[in-house]
Amino acid sequence: MKDPMWITAFRILHITFGFAAFLIAPVALATVKGGKQHRRWGKIYFWMMAGVAATALVLGFYRPILFLALLAVFSFYLAFSGYRVLFAKRPLQGQGPKLMDWIGAILVFGAGLALISLGLLKPTPTWTRMAPMALVFGAIGVIFGIKDGWRFLRPPQDKNFWWFNHMGGMIGSYIAAVSAFSAVNFHFLAPVVRWL
Repeated sequence: MKDPMWITAFRILHITFGFAAFLIAPVALATVKGGKQHRRWGKIYFWMMAGVAATALVLGFYRPILFLALLAVFSFYLAFSGYRVLFAKRPLQGQGPKLMDWIGAILVFGAGLALISLGLLKPTPTWTRMAPMALVFGAIGVIFGIKDGWRFLRPPQDKNFWWFNHMGGMIGSYIAAVSAFSAVNFHFLAPVVRWL
């Protein structure tokens, strides 16, 4: 059965956002950190990843492929947390987490638990095949949710904590984008190798 036009439009948007993010991330990485160009390209990258996640959620629920929907939450959280930490550089001076930060950490924790559960239960043949990836991505999601929740409750003493979180989140989200690209295009590799 042919997909409706609106699904085709979402797929084209998803590919467009993903391709743009794939190309823009190295530009942001190559520019002077903290400079005007770095901030500009970093924001564009963040919003491209937001577009990737939003369209992936729609496509994941339409198919329905729960793995893709949960993976969209996981991969976007990396960019989200890497971006949001820039607004909380000085937690001891009142720049603490906001409600959206807590919601994000809870969502990635929940998505991680769901991925782990489905990876262990393997309710369908598709989940049996995707179980190793679900377990790995699920564990990473749970770790990020716990780590960030702990950071929200107990502000780090290291004044450069935000830099490590920013780099880890943004580079982690780019790794997720590269993984998605390889999973979709490198059919000559085994599925586990393409994803991981």
